[in-house]
Amino acid sequence: MSRRAGAAPGTPAENPKNLVQSAAKVFAVLQAFGPDLPELTVSEVAAHAGFDRGTAFRLIHTLVSLGYLRAVPGTRRFRLALKCLELGFAALTARGLPAHAAPLLRALVPGTADAASLGLLEAGEVVYLERVQAGLSRQGVVRRPGSRAGAYATALGQAMLAYLPREEQVAQLQAVERVKLSERTLTDLDALLARLEQVRAQGYAVSDGENAYGLRTVAAPVLDAAGLPQAGISLTIHSDRMPLDEFVARALPEARRVAGELAEAVRLSLGAIGRTEAA
Repeated sequence: MSRRAGAAPGTPAENPKNLVQSAAKVFAVLQAFGPDLPELTVSEVAAHAGFDRGTAFRLIHTLVSLGYLRAVPGTRRFRLALKCLELGFAALTARGLPAHAAPLLRALVPGTADAASLGLLEAGEVVYLERVQAGLSRQGVVRRPGSRAGAYATALGQAMLAYLPREEQVAQLQAVERVKLSERTLTDLDALLARLEQVRAQGYAVSDGENAYGLRTVAAPVLDAAGLPQAGISLTIHSDRMPLDEFVARALPEARRVAGELAEAVRLSLGAIGRTEAA
């Protein structure tokens, strides 16, 4: 499959007048390589990057001279050099997951949600690592970084619990006292385990007044390469703002997008991005 030069997946269309095509072609060469294609000939790079062999030849040899590609001895193939790590690792390792999440969450408040959160699971509780909030103070709901809530009663907690092995789900649910925060709060262990099966099957969790009266939340997990939860993303509104079905339809794609972007950042950093637990 060829990749069109200058067309980065997931990026908005730019005015062609603002694009430097030679720079776009350089990155098209680098992006031609991958885990499934670690070594490529000039012709293969040209085919995957989407331009002619002569252009590929010149760009490859430029990148070799700069140290970003290297020739494979005894062959006509090339592979990425370790210097490519410098392109991403300086940014990735400088900050933890909350810092990467913060601008993504800010972009969703107040347009999509009244609050957006990043949290992790610890001893039966959700620990909030990052929170952007607008307009929920009158409900008495203030989730600052470092604050905690019972995972059993939150969509954010359930979104992460659902991806744990059953024995660990039970251990997490039994690690805290389960009290009713509203008439809708589930506290029975069997009922909660059934809920987690449902959440796992659909890939997200929803809360409608279960954690606090008048609040609706959608949450998605941030999963590692093994499918285990590293963290979770939640979006919350006051129930007066819109019906639950409309909110889920609007917010779920955004929660999944942010969770996926953070999961990809963790994957690409080879673990260099940590969760950076809040104090």
